[in-house]
Amino acid sequence: MDALRTALQPVTHNLPAPIRDLGVSLIGDACYKTLVLDVDGSDLACVKLAVSKGLGIGIVAASAVVKVPQIVKLVKSQSAAGVSFLSYLLETSAYLIGLAYNVRSGFPFSTYGETALVLGQNIIITVLVLNFTGRAPYAALLVAALSIASSTLFTESVVDMKALSYLQVGAGVLGVASKVPQIAAIWKQGGTGQLSAFAVFNYLIGSLTRIFTTLQEVDDKLILYGFISGFALNLVIALQMAYYWNSPSAKVKGKQKEAPVKAAASSSATTPPKSKGPTTRRRG
Repeated sequence: MDALRTALQPVTHNLPAPIRDLGVSLIGDACYKTLVLDVDGSDLACVKLAVSKGLGIGIVAASAVVKVPQIVKLVKSQSAAGVSFLSYLLETSAYLIGLAYNVRSGFPFSTYGETALVLGQNIIITVLVLNFTGRAPYAALLVAALSIASSTLFTESVVDMKALSYLQVGAGVLGVASKVPQIAAIWKQGGTGQLSAFAVFNYLIGSLTRIFTTLQEVDDKLILYGFISGFALNLVIALQMAYYWNSPSAKVKGKQKEAPVKAAASSSATTPPKSKGPTTRRRG
């Protein structure tokens, strides 16, 4: 370890100013000195903080594209089969409240940054689901309502922190409730339809990681319990995804059953009846 420290310290002591400033802003002067300048990993508190920050930044970066496969899948198929509108509506509402609560509470961006990015992608998915289910006129109304709600939640004179705290409790309930329609839709259809496996499993990993980062950096039970509940229901959806991985939905099964029947009916309709041949009369 001493040899490694000796080899690394000339590098860590001469890092460019932007990198050094970023490191200090993330883990603080004391932990930066311990972990980077002194190359000392014996301070577990600093190690946990550094790991938490790294995971948090990773989640924020991954969240920029986590729902993109779902968006692409909807656009390509021109179908919203297996994707619950109610689920996305509830989740979007919860994310909007959560974003306002985190920003106004002054929590580190690395602990909630993905909320803003996923929120934007959720709005796109919700609009697509409305469009592909014959409810396109409601899309503009939805976007307008979300815009009004956003300006209200971020305005202290309209919604104070005490009221926002109560809303955050409700957001936790909404976040958990948002998974139930999706679970029900998968169970009812007997398949996952156009639901993106990439989004589902990344959400599962992200919610588990958020439990760790919240325990390390945010002393707020409302946030923690929301992530724990979200992880539990994300796990259910992930298990459904694994179970129905190669199984066609109930609608597809119905079409598969109907196809041979229609083919047989068509065949019998086009095949002329067999001739019994000429008949002869017996002469008496």
